[in-house]
Amino acid sequence: MRSATSSTAAWLAALAAVMAVGGGLVAAQSAPDGENGRYSMTPIPEGVLRLDTRTGTVSTCTKNGAGWACYAVPDERSALDAEIGRLQAEVEKLKGQLAAGATVSGKIDEPLPKSAPLKKPEPKIAEGERRIEIPLPSDQDLDRVMSFLEKAWRRLIDMANRVQKDVSGKI
Repeated sequence: MRSATSSTAAWLAALAAVMAVGGGLVAAQSAPDGENGRYSMTPIPEGVLRLDTRTGTVSTCTKNGAGWACYAVPDERSALDAEIGRLQAEVEKLKGQLAAGATVSGKIDEPLPKSAPLKKPEPKIAEGERRIEIPLPSDQDLDRVMSFLEKAWRRLIDMANRVQKDVSGKI
């Protein structure tokens, strides 16, 4: 009878150990959010840095006149992942278009008429050497430029004389 009692005691001890471990796991899973389970806080000069251990969201919490306010820190990784996803979708779309045999828009299959001047005229060859000749302005063009410069110079001199008269009259 003694062996039955000792085996029962051993079985009861094992059952108690399993229940203690299992009960601890249940208690850890149902811990409320405010009890050191979900958030990890780190002090920073502006306030507190809060890490949500379930979602991975990082927030900065600062104290203002109305109380504490927490704002999520922008996550560069999610922006990069979104851009990578967008580019992968665009690549797949373009691969599909290429596989379907899509042609480039704006391409023409017929030749241009011969009257269309596509080539630039060859530069004139002077004195046996290759030189590019630049056409000089005509006399009429030079007269117009000189007339403009003369008018601008006269206006500048007139303005300087008026300023000098105003300054000398006030002294």
